Amino acid sequence: MNRAIFEAHPAEGGVPFREKSAWVALAAMAVAYSAYFIAMALAQRSGEENTLLFLGYFAIASGVRLLILFIGTVAIAARSGGEARAPADERDRAIAQRSATKAYYVLMAGMILVGIVMPFSYRGWSITNAALLALVVADMVRYGAIIVDYRRGWHG
Repeated sequence: MNRAIFEAHPAEGGVPFREKSAWVALAAMAVAYSAYFIAMALAQRSGEENTLLFLGYFAIASGVRLLILFIGTVAIAARSGGEARAPADERDRAIAQRSATKAYYVLMAGMILVGIVMPFSYRGWSITNAALLALVVADMVRYGAIIVDYRRGWHG
């Protein structure tokens, strides 16, 4: 990640802890799940349908995500001091709510596709991975919306 992201914030002179946390979470998801989906696409393209292998890929991707998230969060918490332990204020709660609402719509669109449209044309791991992709994209939209709202400033 670019260090400049964390060094200046237009409104407050510094990047809020929750924005930094969203950057870490977004990066962790992008790294872990892009590798997972690439591995799955290559395995499925070769015609291999091995449930144990696919579950192993998912376990590795989830472990990588959690490791990046843990290390990143500990690192930014150590540098943020008391701000990391401060309770969420009105702005933080409003930003979290707005970003969750945006992510919800993305998730619902993905679940409609997976649950209503795809069963007529696809089966097995294609549907499972589409559902996982909907979850990942929705969560990435949530973190992206958090970042954008902190960057733009909150105007309740």
